[in-house]
Amino acid sequence: MNLHDTTEALKQGRFDSTLRSLYACEDCSAFRTRFLNAVRAFQEEFKADDSTEIALFSAPGRTELGGNHTDHQGGHVLAASVNADIIAVAAKRDTHEINLKSEGMKPDSVDLSNLQPHQEELNTSAALLRGIAAKFTELGYPVTGFDAYTTSDILKGSGLSSSAAFEVLIGTICSAFFAEGNVDSVQTAQIGQYAENEYFGKPCGLMDQMASAVGGVTAINFRSENPEITKINFDLQKAGYVLCIIDVGADHADLTPAYAAIPTEMKNIAKMFSKEKLSEITKEEFMSHFAGLRRTCGDRAVLRALHYFNDDARVLRQVQALQNDDFAGYLKEVRASGLSSFQYLQNVSVYDKPEKQEAAVVIALCEEILNGRGAVRIHGGGFAGTVQAYVPLEFAEEFKMQINSFLGAERCHIFRIRNTGGKKLTSEQE
Repeated sequence: MNLHDTTEALKQGRFDSTLRSLYACEDCSAFRTRFLNAVRAFQEEFKADDSTEIALFSAPGRTELGGNHTDHQGGHVLAASVNADIIAVAAKRDTHEINLKSEGMKPDSVDLSNLQPHQEELNTSAALLRGIAAKFTELGYPVTGFDAYTTSDILKGSGLSSSAAFEVLIGTICSAFFAEGNVDSVQTAQIGQYAENEYFGKPCGLMDQMASAVGGVTAINFRSENPEITKINFDLQKAGYVLCIIDVGADHADLTPAYAAIPTEMKNIAKMFSKEKLSEITKEEFMSHFAGLRRTCGDRAVLRALHYFNDDARVLRQVQALQNDDFAGYLKEVRASGLSSFQYLQNVSVYDKPEKQEAAVVIALCEEILNGRGAVRIHGGGFAGTVQAYVPLEFAEEFKMQINSFLGAERCHIFRIRNTGGKKLTSEQE
């Protein structure tokens, strides 16, 4: 659909059914306006005329519900996409370059004639663009290029994984433009992880990308190369709760070594059994060599491995609780996961900076305000970022007000679960 027709279709509400499915909204006007603004910005940025063929895309942020740092060890994870996303207006081109402008950021331009990793692009969005294009090309879908304008309402550093949403967004664009939509959500997630590992330079797991790509509440078993996915039919609001994500106000700078140490130490334990990941050994095997592992790998590695085994099993109990409509049992497991992350995984505080324990302080504050209601835990990678809280629906606004009064405005955010992953938007006439 060309730019003029897309604009008219948005104005006339012909994308509304798609918008309702993405944002669980009755009134689509704010979302229509957001996409219309993005189309105008695309037109200005790339000097496009009304006849330019464009497409609209969306990829959601994600929240981890269970399995903290279990994905990179081939374990189980429970995750969900949320109603915050990155959207794009994009147009295919055949000049072997990607030109991308993100709102408020400097534009990126990637020459696709050389798809090898570029050292100077480490930790940049250009690296992700090049890496995703390289993997699509390797899979037999040569990427000839596109222009795209993106804008995001995923809070930066929120633990909702804006980087994974960006990767899923670019993968969804590439699938639509160069693979006739034949690259499925699992492949899209794997391509995003590949780009982040090999081009961006971050040794991440696959959970973030998978949750964003698949959408909804999803149980994922990462044991095999092709993860097993189980969709869970669950409505948090019907259970009487909302999900709050609280920005702890800590700086992520210089934390990559702290994050990287977690999978490294877990894998060091696995190597003692001549295995690559902890999922390849049993908890019983691990416990039978407990003393020797302490001497060889150190106490923190042992504690982190113990967290893995316990949290991996905990995800299965969370899934069963949701499937049995046992939300009280589910919350019990959430609390236990949070405690294990704090005590054993040790990804709540950076212990060489005792004066800086923002995440721990926010967890303590949430527990005081909740006073036995709901649950609270570290969210995602840990150390900085965010804390996740389950708050009774009738107490949500009061909870948000109290958190913001202690921490500052706009630190507590209430989210809903989105049932759709990365997607090319379609109008009613398409």
